[in-house]
Amino acid sequence: MSESLHSLCSVARRVAWLALLLWLPVSTAAQQLDMVSWGGAYTRSQILAFARPYEAETGVRINMEDYNGGLAELRNQVRSLNFRWDVIDLELSDAIRGCAEGLLEPIPVEALAPPPGGGAVTEDFLPGSLTDCAVGTVIWSTVIAYDRDALSGAAPERLEDFFDIERFPGARGLRRTPRANMEWALIADGVAQQRVYDVLETSEGVERALRVLDRIKPGLVWWEAGIEAPRLLETGRVVMTSSYNGRIHDAVVARNQPLEIIWDHQVWNIDLLGIPRGNPRREQAMEFIHFATAPEQLAEQARHIPYGPVRRSSLAQLDPRLGSSLPTAPDNFATALKVNSRWWAEHHERINKRFEEWLQQPVQVPRRLPR
Repeated sequence: MSESLHSLCSVARRVAWLALLLWLPVSTAAQQLDMVSWGGAYTRSQILAFARPYEAETGVRINMEDYNGGLAELRNQVRSLNFRWDVIDLELSDAIRGCAEGLLEPIPVEALAPPPGGGAVTEDFLPGSLTDCAVGTVIWSTVIAYDRDALSGAAPERLEDFFDIERFPGARGLRRTPRANMEWALIADGVAQQRVYDVLETSEGVERALRVLDRIKPGLVWWEAGIEAPRLLETGRVVMTSSYNGRIHDAVVARNQPLEIIWDHQVWNIDLLGIPRGNPRREQAMEFIHFATAPEQLAEQARHIPYGPVRRSSLAQLDPRLGSSLPTAPDNFATALKVNSRWWAEHHERINKRFEEWLQQPVQVPRRLPR
């Protein structure tokens, strides 16, 4: 073999190896999508409703991870272009903030599955469940739950009972966040529901809410991951706690726990799916969201966890008997408060700073200690 031919073959081999190395990650990437969600019964409902069916239909594996919400990790991935997530399950306020900060890919309405029989996609989705950068999936709520075996005498029925440690002694659980907690504190203190955010917008309103939380602070146990809340009741660490309604339902049905929900002033919200901005697998992620938010898949998710689907055509597919366990059931929804996600997107940093300061302040021991 001549020297020139040998050199040419050597170059060809290097080019072939380079092409193979460039091809391998792309091929591997096309076979898996990484989705982050909230864990527990909620993630299980997503796996059963649309992750496994999508895998069966396309051969693309859906790898599910857990997180506790917020935008910090999403910011890190987008700014560093080091993506661990392809699809992210977001609370509405985070979806709004994430879009405003340029952290999420725009998702056009045309990319979504139409309702059965045709019609406008925008009319099929409930108001507020479509944003420029995220697509709604479920309506869920934060409720008060209690262990009926841990309380003697009358059972709590109203939101105000959560803050009454004289009539209902015992430790309380709350998610470590100002959201829902501040609204509840003001309502329990007599603020009309329609004025809650007007009052909370003032410094005086924030301090008023914190004074109400002071009543139960000595016996407060904070939780962050949704799976923790029912466990606090099951292990006897608290007698009442805030929780996601689906988690309590799962504890009752799957583990036969003696837990009850107080629907009074449930705080309801919407979860949505989004794609980190700049993600190289955004086209595949968009196809997955098209599949996951189709009417059939959202109806199927509601069969695995009692969260209301955000599509009218999905609701129409559900057994009416399932409706009584949904947050949107008329009896459950009578005093419901819709979290003002746009308000929180604007005011979260200011109020969260004051909330964290309050957490560090010394606890004032009440006249009657939580048992």
